Amino acid sequence: MAYVITSSCTKDELCVQACPVDCIHPKADEAGFAEIPQLYVNPNDCIDCGACVPVCPTNSVFPLDEVPADFAGAVEANAAYFN
Repeated sequence: MAYVITSSCTKDELCVQACPVDCIHPKADEAGFAEIPQLYVNPNDCIDCGACVPVCPTNSVFPLDEVPADFAGAVEANAAYFN
């Protein structure tokens, strides 16, 4: 997994729009969007381009090896969403 979205995500979908490989979900038009607390990066599809990082207004996206300790659970949460 190249990038991870943390729980500070507000689901504004700017990262979804910036992602060239469509690896961030759920989208507003997908089932369960309202119930899911944040967006997640699919670890199998992310190409490590970083396009999602600068567009995030809440600074919720981090490279895997730079996830702050406060958000350590985000790595597992992102992977678990897609399993």
